[in-house]
Amino acid sequence: MTAQTTKMPRFFYRMPPRPCPYLKGRTEQNIFTELTGRSTIELYDTLTQAGFRRSHNVAYRPACPDCQACVPIRVIAGAFEPGSSIRRISRRNLDLVEQDLPSRATAEQYELFIRYVSSRHGDGEMAGMGFGDYAAMVQDSPLRTFITEFRDLDGRLRACALIDRLEDGLSAVYSYFDPAMDQRSLGTYMIIRMIAKSLQLSLPYLYLGYWIEGSKKMSYKWRFRPLEGLTKEGWKPVDLRPLEETGRIAA
Repeated sequence: MTAQTTKMPRFFYRMPPRPCPYLKGRTEQNIFTELTGRSTIELYDTLTQAGFRRSHNVAYRPACPDCQACVPIRVIAGAFEPGSSIRRISRRNLDLVEQDLPSRATAEQYELFIRYVSSRHGDGEMAGMGFGDYAAMVQDSPLRTFITEFRDLDGRLRACALIDRLEDGLSAVYSYFDPAMDQRSLGTYMIIRMIAKSLQLSLPYLYLGYWIEGSKKMSYKWRFRPLEGLTKEGWKPVDLRPLEETGRIAA
């Protein structure tokens, strides 16, 4: 962020510290700013390049005083070469019908969302979300946001991905799926499809949020290489293979 950037927001705020949801015994603290005004889309493109993510109409990024474990990462869509397990997951889900829709919440989506959260994150902040909270998550976006639905051949909703379109890529905001269909690996499949969608739109990247070494919740992201991570020298290629493969010790 330089002095020549005239469309940046005037104020950034620091959230109070709280227990880190990813690394036990650590403290999380974010900085954030509101996404408002006519230049919001251009603003968020700039913030994404600086490692920010979006929730509702707020852009945030970790700013923990004693920890730098969170690394913003993005998939180089044009260079992605799926391995054998990724190809199997793609074949397993060829029967699903995919449709991109405006980011509008429905009761059907909410029912699936609640089943997913209750199964996977029953002790998390999202477990108590009502329909109004869910609708705000989906609809309260000042950006070019859409939702992709995945249905089986009987028309039943099986998975959803909330996605932002940026100038140089797509950003995976949030996804959820039918917890009774674990054998399909629907979380992985939605990322595969987002990479393909990036290519269809001639966008070079898919932004996947943060990689946190030592966090099992983030371990799936290494499969979508080649990846770039945001370093002190800018976006650079990174090797995020699991610790057991590299011999590294978790921080």
